[in-house]
Amino acid sequence: MKYADIIGQQEAKLRLAKMVHEKRVPHALLFSGPEGCGNLPTALAFLQHLFCTEPLANDSCGTCNSCAKISKLIHPDVHFVFPIAKSKSVKNSNDLIKEFREAFLNNPYLSLNDWFNEIVAENKQPIIPVEEAGDILKKLSYTSYEGGYKTMLIWLPEKMNAEAANKLLKILEEPPEKTVFVLVCNQADALLSTIISRVQQINFFKLPDSEIANELEKKYNIPKAQATEIALLCDGNFSEALNSINLNTEDNSLLLLFQNFMRTALKFDCSKALQIVEEIDSLGRERQKQFLKYGLEIFRDALMFNFGSKELIRLGENEKLFLEKFSTFITIKNYEQLIEDFNSNYYYIERNANSKIIFLNALLKANELLNTK
Repeated sequence: MKYADIIGQQEAKLRLAKMVHEKRVPHALLFSGPEGCGNLPTALAFLQHLFCTEPLANDSCGTCNSCAKISKLIHPDVHFVFPIAKSKSVKNSNDLIKEFREAFLNNPYLSLNDWFNEIVAENKQPIIPVEEAGDILKKLSYTSYEGGYKTMLIWLPEKMNAEAANKLLKILEEPPEKTVFVLVCNQADALLSTIISRVQQINFFKLPDSEIANELEKKYNIPKAQATEIALLCDGNFSEALNSINLNTEDNSLLLLFQNFMRTALKFDCSKALQIVEEIDSLGRERQKQFLKYGLEIFRDALMFNFGSKELIRLGENEKLFLEKFSTFITIKNYEQLIEDFNSNYYYIERNANSKIIFLNALLKANELLNTK
């Protein structure tokens, strides 16, 4: 993984490359940014640059032995800690390192949901347990295998329990010589303030729609119109953009599904309602979340359409045609309640609530709200 492989985030990449080039690398870094922004693959690119035996001023060479090892996540001086679902057979990250390598190499923009889907642990609580802190101490106490840095990449440190976080704090206060910690988080405000005070923070931001669309076109051969639509909907999250590619089909597009859902809600028919609830239930959790986010975007743009602010509408041409008719049902009176309902349902789906109950209830509420005069 090289900086050149990372989408956007130019400021962060230049800052990291300068650290390595000038040999002024702090003992602890915090790569903080929203999900899907690229802070995880950038962390690997940084470590690859740090260990590279023939580094360039602004990137690793990508071809030396060290680069080859890090690109496969098998360098003996690069250690990983990440959230797990504890069980009798899984006590810490070591027990799932093979699965983590495969998941990351398949998708460097890995999200927590993607990771837990990969290990079939959707219904369990992600955690970095206190046992990890002891394992970190043990690994970093050894002499470096290749005589250079020893590094510890902790993905999503906000998932540490309090005891683990306090033990990590002690290690950060007195790190072993030539040791570098890289913490990659999505919610810096969930970390102990004492941990944040002991790391140098590198900020990452949501990716611009244009950069996501360009990457989808070039690397994944997605048609320009579809790439633009996906980029608009994923809100700067490239992990979600990749999920959209995998889940999107012409016969079951989000627009068609939303149209059927709202038509059923407008003129409520019990048999049709049960049919569409069954259809949505069969899609799986990620697709259901996409449907709800899509609905939120439609509601917002329908209100913009009514106020004559068409230049603020972010949807594609097909959606805009649909808005001409649908926007007449969205008013100041029902807009906030529709938004609140879809946001709440997104929260419940994320936490594995019964989707049939959620979407049947959503249909009933939408029927009431759309017919409000």
